[in-house]
Amino acid sequence: MRHPKIMSTVAPASDVRRHELAEFLRSRRERITPEQVGLPPGRRRRTPGLRREEVAQLSAVGVTWYTWLEQARDIQVSPQVLDALARALLLDPSERSHLFALAGALDPAPNAACPSVTPALRAMLDQLGPIPACVQNSRYDILAYNSTYGRLLCDLDTLAPEDRNCLWLTFTDPDWRASVVDLAEMNRVMAAKFRASMAEHLTEPAWKALLARLEGASAEFREVWARHEVVGQGGKTKYLRNAHVGLLCVEHTNLWLGPSAGPRLVMYVPSDDETRERLERLRALAESDQALASAGV
Repeated sequence: MRHPKIMSTVAPASDVRRHELAEFLRSRRERITPEQVGLPPGRRRRTPGLRREEVAQLSAVGVTWYTWLEQARDIQVSPQVLDALARALLLDPSERSHLFALAGALDPAPNAACPSVTPALRAMLDQLGPIPACVQNSRYDILAYNSTYGRLLCDLDTLAPEDRNCLWLTFTDPDWRASVVDLAEMNRVMAAKFRASMAEHLTEPAWKALLARLEGASAEFREVWARHEVVGQGGKTKYLRNAHVGLLCVEHTNLWLGPSAGPRLVMYVPSDDETRERLERLRALAESDQALASAGV
């Protein structure tokens, strides 16, 4: 006896994200009272929290449009509207980050605190002392760093936050490029690692924006990117030529802070006594400059 075939289907990822976004918005709306956002209590409410029209009013969007959003309709949501919704719904930093992730949008507030960098992690960076260390995500954004790392390849403190990206700096920043002994090989490997990581983020705005920025700014990057090379993450011995203390031999080491595709603690551990002594001097120089800057000198 032949049995009929049983067909199974899996909802597209975009459908799942829209429904998750709708549920998340509804849950946040229902936990807020009108008094919390400066609205009068009004008549008796059948359900807790704000009404959809009140969220729409607070966010300066149409009621029908917001209703469609909570119904998981396939509509476009701009970062500016998401920003308004986050403020109207009183989202904390983690909730705000979750909102933008579900919507597949880039947060327009780049100075918002990164939930991956806790006070304890910042303290660990400082306590590593002369070992240059930073926290990076898989897109090579530098999320936090200690004083020694801040002077290792260039003066990171002088750069705008959006420029603190290792891939961007290694292809465009003269000081960073001058500090790398084998620049061509490092750039090839970094671009290959970036391509491997990007496979899971092809449609995400922040990744596409960085790629477009690199392609527009660097012919060298365009040539390397066109090779379609991929390399997995891993550490290796590197030679760096610091402008203040000279040649350094370090072991590039990654410690993952979550899933392997997420943020990581990056350290440049000295490979010999001479490098260790030079990194001690670099740390002292960086801390002295920071003290002078704090004193307004």
